[in-house]
Amino acid sequence: MKRIILLVISVLTLQAGFAQLTPTDNGSKVHFVIKNFGIKTGGDFTGLKGNIKFTPENLAACSFDVTIDANTINTDNESRDNHLRQAEYFDVATYKTIQFKSTKVVLSSNAGRYYIYADLTIKGVTKKVEFGFSATPKDGGYLFEGEFKINRRDFGVGGSSISMSDNLTVSLSVLAKR
Repeated sequence: MKRIILLVISVLTLQAGFAQLTPTDNGSKVHFVIKNFGIKTGGDFTGLKGNIKFTPENLAACSFDVTIDANTINTDNESRDNHLRQAEYFDVATYKTIQFKSTKVVLSSNAGRYYIYADLTIKGVTKKVEFGFSATPKDGGYLFEGEFKINRRDFGVGGSSISMSDNLTVSLSVLAKR
């Protein structure tokens, strides 16, 4: 009986070491920047949902499985936002979310930073992304910050537009709480 109690306590202690987190829109920002006619423009997404398991002491067990609501695209131009929701761009009628799912998290060679390998799915197309990020304790959770580049054409976004750059930068500042 004592062994069973010790086993239960051990399991609960191990689970308590994990930060089981939920991303929140309040305090988070998912931002992109792209050149259109040679001029930088950008926008944001909200509608963060998902689960994050993070503990710096056990990176092998860390995982990020987060979606954003594709319909929430906001470039501060309603006409452009509606255009970007159409089939040629994000096709929000068919593809409601954009998904980010980690495959591995490791310690970076830069002090206090980590490196994440993940699958990014936009419009039903999944591509590998990898980038460095920081994880700062905040409000009983963590603030995760990082940046990566993607080619929009890899995901079938924007068709054959010649006015828009192929490459864009995505900046993440995601607050996740218990």
